[in-house]
Amino acid sequence: MPLDPVGRADVPVRDAATVMLLRDGVGGIEVFLLRRVTGMDFAGGMTVFPGGGVDPGEGARIGWAGPDPQWWAQRWGTDEGRARALVTAAVRETFEECGVLLAGDTPGEVVADARRYGDQRVEIESHRMAFADFLRERGLIVDSGRLRAWSRWITPVGETRRYDTHFFVAALPRGQEPDGRTSEAAGVHWSRPAAELDRFRDGETRLLPPTWAQLESLAAFDTVDAALAARPEIAPIQPDLVRTATGWTIDFDGADRYLAQLPSGAL
Repeated sequence: MPLDPVGRADVPVRDAATVMLLRDGVGGIEVFLLRRVTGMDFAGGMTVFPGGGVDPGEGARIGWAGPDPQWWAQRWGTDEGRARALVTAAVRETFEECGVLLAGDTPGEVVADARRYGDQRVEIESHRMAFADFLRERGLIVDSGRLRAWSRWITPVGETRRYDTHFFVAALPRGQEPDGRTSEAAGVHWSRPAAELDRFRDGETRLLPPTWAQLESLAAFDTVDAALAARPEIAPIQPDLVRTATGWTIDFDGADRYLAQLPSGAL
């Protein structure tokens, strides 16, 4: 659908967290991806990573292991409360959208099989159960050490919904396997970043600029350990919507490559 951002300058920006789950495959590093249901209000039909908006009060009253909120606040350049909420949202959204749980009953450990919490997952996704209540009732502790901060993208002014999205990376925990049992996914798959970029160029998948940019950055790593050892500089990136003689286009560092690969008429 063509962009038409006129009159949308006052849309509020909501914090969001997204997790790029990684595993080592035969051909190199692989990342888990979801294709969102067509017709959704935001990014319908797009291929994305598990993630979503931060809930009010997220991160309060939960057990915590790994780097503390102050460390995460420094990494994200924010305050402790917001950092705690972002990490908690990343863990919650990963559990809701693909069934992978980055939490365990002892510090430094995660559950070996999260499928036992399938009923609670449904309750959390439908907002009938708070994630903090689930963790507390099951004696589980969020393991922030499983996550790494990767990048931060802000939706351009002019979109109907805007997010300040914080991208994390995490290795798929041993014994757990992600799935597509969420109301927001029409399909899921593992893919090498370079292969997914090829599919984008061939018009087989649809990628928003932030997803495309993360795949480009992940393609530089041969193994999960190498990606987790990286410490990329994080500065907020906010693309601009630009009017042209024929309509609208998008501008950001790397937009020339993105637009060159974008199928005709897809923006």
